[in-house]
Amino acid sequence: MSFMETLNSRQKKDICLIGSFVELYCDGKHGGADRHTYHLPTGLGVRSLCPDCSCFMEYAVMKRLKCPLEEEKPTCRRCRIHCYAPPQRQLVREIMAYSGRWFILKGRLDYLWHYLF
Repeated sequence: MSFMETLNSRQKKDICLIGSFVELYCDGKHGGADRHTYHLPTGLGVRSLCPDCSCFMEYAVMKRLKCPLEEEKPTCRRCRIHCYAPPQRQLVREIMAYSGRWFILKGRLDYLWHYLF
């Protein structure tokens, strides 16, 4: 069984979503930094990120894959268990606020649904 087969559709969707948000945030906040290709888990794509955002993305993917509430998983914002350490929780709030507003302003209403619910 390959790693990709162990990911369920919700995990794949969440990882792709946080990847999009982090890439947009990195573009806006760290645009002048050296960028490297960050490979999401097999088959989910690549992102162009600075070293700091790559490090955060690695952390976010690891935490998403190890979520103990997989069967009943709410959005992370509404979760009763907070997996992220306080510094990363603050950073993901900043990333979601920055990127979420940008996506909504650009007409990505599917992100509005995720942002509110």
